[in-house]
Amino acid sequence: MISLFGRGRPDHPMADEASVRRILGELPRDSMKALEELGHWHESVATTPEFRPEVRVEVLLAIDAAAEPHVKKVLREYLTAGRLTRFQENRLWSAAHGYWAPAALAMAQVVDLFLQGAKGMDRARPQLPSLLTGALRALAQQIKWAYFRYGPNDPAVWGTFNRVYGFAESSGTSKVEGLAGRTPRQEFLRGLMLAASAPECLLPGQLGATERLIARMAGALQLAGASGPDTPFWTDVQRSMVPLRASRILQPGPGVRFFGAGTALAELAALRERVTSSSAPQADLGIGDPMEREDALSLLAHLGKCWSPQAPERRHPRHAVKSRLGVASGLHGVIEALDESASLSFDGSGAENWIVENVSAGGFGALVAQMKGDWLRVGALVAMQPEGGKNWLVGIVRRVHRTSGQQARVGIETLSRAPEIARLEVGGANETGVVLRPPAADAGQVRIALRPGVFAPGQNLERRGDVSPRVYLPIRVDDRGEDYEIGGFREMVRDA
Repeated sequence: MISLFGRGRPDHPMADEASVRRILGELPRDSMKALEELGHWHESVATTPEFRPEVRVEVLLAIDAAAEPHVKKVLREYLTAGRLTRFQENRLWSAAHGYWAPAALAMAQVVDLFLQGAKGMDRARPQLPSLLTGALRALAQQIKWAYFRYGPNDPAVWGTFNRVYGFAESSGTSKVEGLAGRTPRQEFLRGLMLAASAPECLLPGQLGATERLIARMAGALQLAGASGPDTPFWTDVQRSMVPLRASRILQPGPGVRFFGAGTALAELAALRERVTSSSAPQADLGIGDPMEREDALSLLAHLGKCWSPQAPERRHPRHAVKSRLGVASGLHGVIEALDESASLSFDGSGAENWIVENVSAGGFGALVAQMKGDWLRVGALVAMQPEGGKNWLVGIVRRVHRTSGQQARVGIETLSRAPEIARLEVGGANETGVVLRPPAADAGQVRIALRPGVFAPGQNLERRGDVSPRVYLPIRVDDRGEDYEIGGFREMVRDA
């Protein structure tokens, strides 16, 4: 614990070792309340000038150590978001982000004192690797929790992240073990690789799994002063910038660093092959809790494309446009928008107007100028009506990037340009679904959006009334969201 206290103690509740032990030992059992309290202690210790440098570092690291079980618990609960109300989810997010932001700021302020050559900082030099590792970890966690909300990216946080690592290099401590046996270089690379994993396209659970995969493969990641096949991304430790893929030849500069997955890409491919060849319903990726096999394969394919030396190619060319798009969200909103028999009751009050910026055969890129509520996230089901048209399209939000608090850019995959409301009978019960007929569907196969739990292997759906009688034989579940499942079915027309 702390063995550095002596004469000249500051006028602060954590001015001696016994007080630190007592305060950290009396934290609330509720993790959200504990993190709120610990965030305040970070801020208080960082802004009290009388602390000796080496003592300030020890106290900040002690506070961070006390937070460890609580941040893990909050993250674990947050990643069960499908079982949480939005209110609960918001509280958990606020607790975690509200801890990491002051923790990162407090540790970065002490690093800045080293950079300035402040008086007495040499006495804290033995703790520098741990301080740098802790600061980079806290900054990376602050960025990660922003990713859970799809941004916006804060250039100031990225600038601090880059400069803290730049100081680790210039001080000769980037490869020296600090907290938990990790080095500042490893923490820096882990944050960079998460940014290179297209987090704007991932659900919270997928983002959490990606972070754990990166940690598992951390020893294979590459960081270099020159670009190469294993280092297709770059950043600049002297700039406030988000990491980027090197789309053109860059001249190495004093602050430019190139990075990439290195041999982790081969590890990822081997892991994907192992999961593919297994018939088990769940996949063990070596990161803790197993994932559903199809979910694991989808994530591994996504990361393989993102980490590849070659940038992912678009399946369809995009064309720039400027037009408005009416949007209804969720399965209930989609059904209301499509259901002509209920058109008098659909007044559009729940719909939003977005601005289409580009269009392709596969979907839309759109600007959400004013977000309404907090429903917008990757995986949301939407009905879309182009300006001036009467037909509705159905799609899924695949990418979200907030550019400000209430503005975002989104990517939407079009599932069907001719969706149909279907009155279905399932095991004697009546259900309403949405038949999604893509232009190039396999003969006799369709997808149907249903409320969760309706799709069941071996359970046929029957459709009568609005069309000739049909039977839908279930094949698989293609997509899942908070309020829907999309199943693949074989369609058979029954003789009248």
